[in-house]
Amino acid sequence: MTSLLGQLSRIRHADAWIFSTMLISSCLSLIASFVLSVDAVALAANPNADLSCDINTVISCGTVGSSWQSHVFGFPNAFLGLAAEPVVITLAVASLGGVRFPRWFMFAAQVVYTLGLIFAYWLFYQSMFHIGALCPWCLLVTVSTTLVFSTLTHVNIRDANLFLPRRIQSALATAVRANLDLMVVAIWMLTLILAILVKYGDLLFG
Repeated sequence: MTSLLGQLSRIRHADAWIFSTMLISSCLSLIASFVLSVDAVALAANPNADLSCDINTVISCGTVGSSWQSHVFGFPNAFLGLAAEPVVITLAVASLGGVRFPRWFMFAAQVVYTLGLIFAYWLFYQSMFHIGALCPWCLLVTVSTTLVFSTLTHVNIRDANLFLPRRIQSALATAVRANLDLMVVAIWMLTLILAILVKYGDLLFG
């Protein structure tokens, strides 16, 4: 059993696993962004359009897409995903092919994607507590953005790309080697699910 766990841990820390996870997650986010962009165009043409994911009062892409929060910069937020995710996909594919990006590039990618993660969770908070409705495609973007962020952070800590003080870098690298980051992501995802269930409960299926 110990040998099996050790082998699984080695696989998880390998480039093939890290960047494959990043690639799959960013592809899912790109698909969701595309669908949300199409829905945004449909709502612009007809604000009363009945979208395929308008299931009930809580699960309603139309309600979320019609809110001001879905056009923070004056255009549909989904357009940001259409622009950003191909960059992540390119990074993942190139890395799987053996390309090693400069340290400064990986640090910049971490900073930019951290801002993207903050924005994704701001939108999630707005949907939960102000809009009062959830969009399945938006939730997919939230989850996939979290996974891309976690894999990018994983590789950047592993490869010491974040220009951190030596003591902090050593502590984080030890935590990553012990797979504590995986535990954090699992708890993070479970917390999201629990928050949705506690907030909306049976209304999700009504």
